[in-house]
Amino acid sequence: MTTAARQTQSFLRQRFEEAGLRPETRRGQNFLIDLNLLDLLVGAADLGPHDVVLEVGTGLGSLTSRLAPLAAHVVTVEIDPHIYQLASEELADLPNVTMLRQDALQNKNHIDPAVLDEVRTQLAAKPQRRFKLAANLPYNIATPILSNLLASQPTPVSLTATIQKELADRISARPSTKDYSALSIWMQAQCEIELVRIIPPQAFWPRPKVQSAIIHIVANAEKRARIADLGFFHRFVRGLFLHRRKFLRGVMATILKDELSKAEVDAILASFHFSPDVRAEQLPVESLIELANVAGKRCQAASS
Repeated sequence: MTTAARQTQSFLRQRFEEAGLRPETRRGQNFLIDLNLLDLLVGAADLGPHDVVLEVGTGLGSLTSRLAPLAAHVVTVEIDPHIYQLASEELADLPNVTMLRQDALQNKNHIDPAVLDEVRTQLAAKPQRRFKLAANLPYNIATPILSNLLASQPTPVSLTATIQKELADRISARPSTKDYSALSIWMQAQCEIELVRIIPPQAFWPRPKVQSAIIHIVANAEKRARIADLGFFHRFVRGLFLHRRKFLRGVMATILKDELSKAEVDAILASFHFSPDVRAEQLPVESLIELANVAGKRCQAASS
């Protein structure tokens, strides 16, 4: 195992001081220094010899060096050129690791194509390979990484990551709670979600000001198959939750105004027998899937 695998606070401080560097909080550089929690993250990812693993945020390679012996291949992405160089030195002897020095995101709505191309290349190398995410995700990009990967091709069979506990709460939130959001519905409509462990700030260096969590998300093909048009569903739910506390009828009429009349929206809602004052934030995931399927079919018919 590499030196980086024993990534304690003293090890990190020494490596940063030798390189004349300091962690950049604007890039979410909080390194997980509790090695037991690193091992817990790896165990939750449930890796095997057919798995191609994407890691976003290489850091100094502590997690990478744990993933590599278990997986077919690791594609790890680091945006910071200085940290990339340090990690390259630590991971040089691992032949099944591909390092990319770049942003993992093309923009807030898409994973960078170069990242997905490298994952596809490794998946194509042998049959039966599967795609998984395992990462200590920088806080500032955790939401777009998780949500965009579910809309990407290939789609991971699982996503295991450290994230802000606040984000974990939003992902797993129930209807009529303050954390219930378009993200909750997007994730729950397609996946099984497990909160593996809550992590205190002292498990990281530098210490963040908030609690974190290890979350394990498993894509469910049967759930995903219930959604008639994934792109429409994503847009529709996001539109509804831009005005989550307004009545559903008014919000639907607004977001679909270029495709359906108010009378057509009323006809859709009448078929669901919702209360006239129902709001999107009160509806369970199942109801929102059914509503999006009917609305999407009506919009498609109206445009043809």
